[in-house]
Amino acid sequence: FDCLVVTNEKTLREKINYIHNNPLKKGLVENFEDWCYSSARNYFCEDNSLIEVDKNFLVSGGNS
Repeated sequence: FDCLVVTNEKTLREKINYIHNNPLKKGLVENFEDWCYSSARNYFCEDNSLIEVDKNFLVSGGNS
């Protein structure tokens, strides 16, 4: 476990990409957007059927 305070958009995007790629790295799916519980489906397939994700976020106080 590593605690990290996300203070800028670059780091936030890195963490989102890391999370999206986990099922692929573990061999659970062939494409990261195939994992039905991943927000990758929202980002890349415009699929909001499981949960709606606000992709128009702003990092307050951070530098983009």
